Amino acid sequence: MTSSTDPSELTDLRKTVEAHWATAEARDWAAFAETLAEDVVYTLPQTRERIRGRENYVQFNREYPGDWHLRIERIVAEPGQVVTWIHATVGLEEMYAISFFTGDDQGRVISITDFWPEPYEPPAGREHLVERY
Repeated sequence: MTSSTDPSELTDLRKTVEAHWATAEARDWAAFAETLAEDVVYTLPQTRERIRGRENYVQFNREYPGDWHLRIERIVAEPGQVVTWIHATVGLEEMYAISFFTGDDQGRVISITDFWPEPYEPPAGREHLVERY
């Protein structure tokens, strides 16, 4: 598949998303806001919640309860889209999330879709095929 997308868009959005997570971790809300388009849309399919607009999304992150911390485990980028797998902690609780980012023509994040799966015990009957970690 060929694309007329400028290769720098791949690097630019990836850098924007890396800055997004770094500034969130640093609680640098002004710099965090700069990674976002004014009309960013944040979607959480598992809870069927949606937040519209930079100001609301920044406030959501600023007010999120607990002393949370995060780090990027993996990042995959292609022109206009980035996916991250992050590890988050709040106190002793550990979580993983997969986040899908879409960029606008200014290199800012225009949409984020977050999946925060809950860990669960595997079904019985496949113990002979798997290794638990």
